[in-house]
Amino acid sequence: MRSSRRPGSEMADHTFVGFGFGPIQSGLFAKEAFQSGRFTRIVVAEIDPALVRAVRANCGTYHVNVARADRIETQRIDNVELLDPTDSKDNRTLRGALVQATEICTCLPSVNFYTPGQANSVAALIADGLARRGQGPTIVYAAENNNHAAEILRDAVAAHLSGPLPSRVQFLNTVIGKMSRVVNDPAEIAALNLTPIAPGIDRAFLVEEFNRILVSKTTIAGFAPGIQVFVEKDDLLPFEEAKLYGHNAIHALLGFIGALKGYTRMTDLAGDKPLMHVAREAFVRESGGALIRKYASLGDELFTEAGYRHYADDLLERMTNPYLADTTARAARDLLRKLGANDRIFGTMVLALEQGIEPPNMATGALAGIALLLANATEYGLPQELESLNWQSLRAEDAVQLLTWLWRTPIPAAADSIIDCTCAAGRPLVDLLAP
Repeated sequence: MRSSRRPGSEMADHTFVGFGFGPIQSGLFAKEAFQSGRFTRIVVAEIDPALVRAVRANCGTYHVNVARADRIETQRIDNVELLDPTDSKDNRTLRGALVQATEICTCLPSVNFYTPGQANSVAALIADGLARRGQGPTIVYAAENNNHAAEILRDAVAAHLSGPLPSRVQFLNTVIGKMSRVVNDPAEIAALNLTPIAPGIDRAFLVEEFNRILVSKTTIAGFAPGIQVFVEKDDLLPFEEAKLYGHNAIHALLGFIGALKGYTRMTDLAGDKPLMHVAREAFVRESGGALIRKYASLGDELFTEAGYRHYADDLLERMTNPYLADTTARAARDLLRKLGANDRIFGTMVLALEQGIEPPNMATGALAGIALLLANATEYGLPQELESLNWQSLRAEDAVQLLTWLWRTPIPAAADSIIDCTCAAGRPLVDLLAP
């Protein structure tokens, strides 16, 4: 195996193993591992055989396109072993790499993908590698969009071990504010002048330049991670909440309202002053106001008025970056999850109300999501008795019925304020959608 160490870099002595070869794995973790020059081996498990064959046929080289503020830049990553864990030979190679791994990263669609597959599940494979590695130090990044992904993965791995977890193993949560996507349309690839992942596959990775990634602090004595660009935090939960109730919430709000207004590209929203005003008010006053009240005592710059305002303004600019070429359809997809009781939209409203802040702008986003749900009732399996609801004149009893179905649980009395705010957003949303 050729070394991934670049000329002039310090001695490479780490091994990286990733699970899932999407844009975050390829455009962040594996890319940073390669560019650090500290890894003798970079291995990624991927169950898409076409993707594995393409990168393997290209001698382990792939390309990732980076959207900067003024252009798109293509970066080449070499010497990556892409393995299909469903192939018996690749599975043995993957298990051997896991025994050597000093850094492991899961980049899967959700934490629900840790355990399917029994002996070949992600959790089982990691457990096998850790058990055979003994006391060698290993950190495991959980990059799924869940505030407790590391703990969920740790427990899933521990369930496959006959004894306790090795003492020099640590599972780390992550806050990844890096927007990315896979571009599948050949016409769009050509229009944006993107370089495909590898020859023979009509797909391209497109990630934004932003690279301030927060992770749990590594506490293994005498061990320094090979990837050293991440920002370590003693307590990551406040920053995970800022990601979910700030970044994710406003991205969904923009996607919902933008889709309703007929926009197809996120960059087109930048010129819609009323819409961007609603988004910024929801971001700074509602999300930011609540999080600052909750976490100001930490003393971190993010949880100050100036710090959170900068965070919001930077993200609003990045969300509408023309070179990222994001779409409202992508921002608004997975509607049922994003309208969950504790997810980005209603979860932010709950947080704001708990901190004594009314969330009318976030409620406008919530009602926009409900409007999209009603407009696509058949696609989302909405019961027939709910299909005729009119979001423009939504009554409290209608909202209770709809949210009971959506959340799959009886609506608690504490949700009255959320329902009142959402129903009151009818007129503001109508005005916002007006030509």
